[in-house]
Amino acid sequence: MVMRAHAVAKVTVQRSESSAYDQTAPALMEIRMSETFSGNLEGESTVRSLQMVHDDRSAAFVSMQRFRGRIGERDGTFVLQGRGTVENGTVKATWFVVPGSGTGGLSALRGEGGFEGAFGKGSDATLDYWFDEP
Repeated sequence: MVMRAHAVAKVTVQRSESSAYDQTAPALMEIRMSETFSGNLEGESTVRSLQMVHDDRSAAFVSMQRFRGRIGERDGTFVLQGRGTVENGTVKATWFVVPGSGTGGLSALRGEGGFEGAFGKGSDATLDYWFDEP
């Protein structure tokens, strides 16, 4: 039986840059961020997000990010793939661990979760995870 665990973390944006690559309405943007995680997930992440932004500043996005750090007693890296929305300054998203993306002690990591918070300010995140180990 696979043992699942639940991690909770605070995600803080350290740096954020955005650039439009198509300004036809709705605009298409690329967002680059650096984040730190504290809580059950301890570490840092680099994020690339592609967004479609409406005139009212609401948006839909997809993202990829590499987490570097620790979950419990295990250290390593893994990639999260996400998708979500921004409405009234609040970002809500779901994400999952990309299978096969883990390294080190996190090489067999699998999981899914999400985050919610003030856009560009930081979020409360969750990850329900397990390890596909023989």
